[in-house]
Amino acid sequence: MLLEGIFPAITTPFYPDGRLYLRKLEHNVERYSRTPVAGIAVLGSTGEAVMLSDDESREVLRVARGAAAPETVLIAGAGRESLLETLRLADYAAEQQYDALLVRTPHYYGPAMRALELLTYYRALADRAALPVVLYSIPKFTYLELPVEVVAELAHHPNIIAIKDSSGSLDRLAALIAATRSAARRSVMVTPIFQAVTTRSLLAEAEPAANFVSAESLGGVAVAAPAPRVKAMRKKEVGFQVLTGSANNLLPAFESGVSGAILAFAAPAPQACHEIYTAWKENDPKVAAEKQQRIVEPGRLVANQFGIPGLKYACDLNGYYGGNPRIPLLPLTVEQKAEIASIMADVRN
Repeated sequence: MLLEGIFPAITTPFYPDGRLYLRKLEHNVERYSRTPVAGIAVLGSTGEAVMLSDDESREVLRVARGAAAPETVLIAGAGRESLLETLRLADYAAEQQYDALLVRTPHYYGPAMRALELLTYYRALADRAALPVVLYSIPKFTYLELPVEVVAELAHHPNIIAIKDSSGSLDRLAALIAATRSAARRSVMVTPIFQAVTTRSLLAEAEPAANFVSAESLGGVAVAAPAPRVKAMRKKEVGFQVLTGSANNLLPAFESGVSGAILAFAAPAPQACHEIYTAWKENDPKVAAEKQQRIVEPGRLVANQFGIPGLKYACDLNGYYGGNPRIPLLPLTVEQKAEIASIMADVRN
């Protein structure tokens, strides 16, 4: 699976009493699908995944999948503390035709999560998972950073295709890119314009035309089935893919060699983040730098300082339903909302 471009890490909407607000989830996913982003990450840290039960996690994955456009790459957050529970959620994501798994480091027994334990966990998961695995290191929440040397070993597994690194360190990104450069390259299907091809897009294109007349309706006359409407595909060779989780240094991350970004700040501002990627791809450093500077302070305030409550309120400002987080996280004060509204005034989608 090709993981290039911007992937918003989307929020999970709740009613005021904390129940899942699935209609608003549908609304958000449909709207993201109309933006130029490459895909979305469901049930990541921004999605309050640790706040959801297993049944709720499955409901979120099911509803998001149903609302997404076929060509939108879907990444399922599936990390649990045990291998068995991670596999169970991974199997469900595969049933729902997701494209990849985002699996954070198990961390509750942090002192015991040494290199051997982490290697065993991820290798066993990748051996059995039906979907490719994206490693996920987010030390500000887990207090456990996936060591570069462990990532380098895991990069050689044929079903471990990428890492999302949320350290915010450009030096670490460069170290990850250098350490995984020798991993075997994989051949992935892409569209004629080198965009990722999802399983759901292939299935949608293979469906018979809507106006096909069945043999039964013609009184039993044998009629040849129409050929599947599959577009011409190409193949692209890709190595192990390193993705950043920080919007504040997105441009230098792309310049250092990352392939994409799974971003919390792209939940309220997908277009603003995509514009940085587009300007970089088009080799326009002046515009790219301007677009990057535009989101530095909003990203710092909304995502870094106020976290999920701030991201959800910024979503409300930009036409995506945010609402309140689940307790023990608390909604913003009136003063905090005004501060976010002011700094997001130039970052609208």
